[in-house]
Amino acid sequence: MVRVTPASDSVEDLWSEIRAGRLSRRSLLRRGAALGLSAPVIATLLAACGGDDDDDSSDSSSGEATTAPSATEPPATEAEPTATAEEAEETETDTEEASPTAEPEEPTEPAEPAAEAGGGGQLRILQWQAPTMLNPHLATGYKDYDASRIAYQPLADFTREGEPVPVLATEFPTLANGGVTDDGLSVTWKLREGVTWHDGTPFTSKDVKFTWEYSTDPDTASVTSAVFAPIASIDTPDDYTVVITFADPNPAGFEIFTGRNGMIIPEHVFRDFMGTESRNAPANLSPVGTGPFTVTEFRPGDVVLYDRYDGYWEAGKPFFDTVELKGGGDALSSTRAVMQTGEADWAWGAGGDPKVIAELEKETAGKLTKVSAITGDKIVVQFADPNTEVDGARAEPGTHHPLFQHLEARQAIALCVPRDVIASEVYGNGAVPTSNNLVAPPRFNSPNTSWEFNTDKAKELLSAFPEAAGYKLLFQTSVSSTRQKAQEVVKQYLEQVGFEVELKSVDAAVFFSADAGNPDTYTKFYADLEIFTYAPDSLYPIGYMRRYATSGIAQKSNSWGGLNVTRYSNPEYDALHEQAKTEMDPDTQDELFIQMNDISVNDVVEIPMVIPQGLTAAAADLTDYNPTSWTGPYWDIQNWRRDG
Repeated sequence: MVRVTPASDSVEDLWSEIRAGRLSRRSLLRRGAALGLSAPVIATLLAACGGDDDDDSSDSSSGEATTAPSATEPPATEAEPTATAEEAEETETDTEEASPTAEPEEPTEPAEPAAEAGGGGQLRILQWQAPTMLNPHLATGYKDYDASRIAYQPLADFTREGEPVPVLATEFPTLANGGVTDDGLSVTWKLREGVTWHDGTPFTSKDVKFTWEYSTDPDTASVTSAVFAPIASIDTPDDYTVVITFADPNPAGFEIFTGRNGMIIPEHVFRDFMGTESRNAPANLSPVGTGPFTVTEFRPGDVVLYDRYDGYWEAGKPFFDTVELKGGGDALSSTRAVMQTGEADWAWGAGGDPKVIAELEKETAGKLTKVSAITGDKIVVQFADPNTEVDGARAEPGTHHPLFQHLEARQAIALCVPRDVIASEVYGNGAVPTSNNLVAPPRFNSPNTSWEFNTDKAKELLSAFPEAAGYKLLFQTSVSSTRQKAQEVVKQYLEQVGFEVELKSVDAAVFFSADAGNPDTYTKFYADLEIFTYAPDSLYPIGYMRRYATSGIAQKSNSWGGLNVTRYSNPEYDALHEQAKTEMDPDTQDELFIQMNDISVNDVVEIPMVIPQGLTAAAADLTDYNPTSWTGPYWDIQNWRRDG
């Protein structure tokens, strides 16, 4: 079950929630009373909180998930700067220490009016993997999802603790509030009113339904199609209600339309670009979303420029007037640009040589935030033949890798990976070695696996395959100093056991490209080994584990849109994955995911190396950002501000 946000325990916490738009006036009254705050203090807080509010659903202390203010709530004005006498009196008499006859204190100074949107100038973001597509349902890699998220929004997102935050919905559906049925067959979402697309068209439930229709059209070849596949039907009884019905019990039904995979696209813009026309939509490069910023210019593989959306539904947001999202370079140069030179305000995917990062932390231009990662880089093993062509494509399912079709050969590769050395010397910054492919949420972290570094044992295993002696392996990754160093470390041990190894580094804009005609993308995987990472984006990671399922194989017929780039196929694994799609018992769920992880590890489908600390570099004066591993880094960009 989804955890709920605990009640704030300080005035500072209340201010933080008010600035983030997550606290209603009535909730503030109750929380302020519990803290014993005086009427003047509460009056000031109420003024910043915005317009009146009769809905208690946003009170995190009530046992429900935190809810942002309704789009229909008017911002506070100078005519309504403070609490009413009745509100102040209600607050004082609700505290245990207050006298039942005490008169409310009058405010000693006027409260500040709610902040206005804009005025923050430009926000400069460096993202060393530059986006190439701004349609999240055709995205290839996080670079595209995350750049899209600045313009598009889901119904809800998740904090670093995995707690839900409604976005285009008014509340997060749970069993307790009736949004989720006991049998797991239905989920009901209530949508915000007053939200508009960037062209001024109202956002309604029909757009949510259309997003499902668009993504699940086989000819669209959407990368999110598997996320929406369990849906049997969607009803829209009115413009602000969405009722999702599943063909089978769905333990992850409450997460559909959330996070990176759940961004809603407008029906009136994309209706004529479904199916085979999906790649021709002008909006793929020029989004029309509901987010806080609109795209004014996009140069794929280089830069995206955004302007503040004047019609954004959250009053007083966003703070920044423009955003520049610049791609290219590498993690270390991006980190240096924020921490040392002040050329940028935010670096996505910060990092680099651990010793250099330690020195950069002493600089005053920026600050470094560390968030425990929920995945890490893996060495991916090719099961198909990357050198045999079938119908104009290579590494197609049905072909078999000359060497890696044998388990012992794959095991030998794993024995050549010194994960502890790679964690401490290459990744550093708190990275730890791991033997699991699925490490989060913690409930699914298997206790059954282990790893070993032993080149002598690798040689012994390979002795059964004479063809392994001198076999030339093509080992690829994206251009990244960390991944390339990891390649170099593994290469020396692979060559010790008899392989010849050719290293290949592909520019990230190409490696993670959605270009079906490019032979160097990680999904085509025209190599023997490659390094990259792909993180769970759900607290119920059924979609993530599709990366080892036969149904998820990337191949020519689906424009290489599947998550399973290894072309691995195992009926036992497929059966577990199918069962997990409908399993409602939490204990059985744990067992299923642990078994799936163990199969992927023991069959050496991928070789997990490290779990790093996710690093975010931010300008010293940038505030109110909340990095999370469960969704994109810009999920709360409307809240970001600059001090001073």
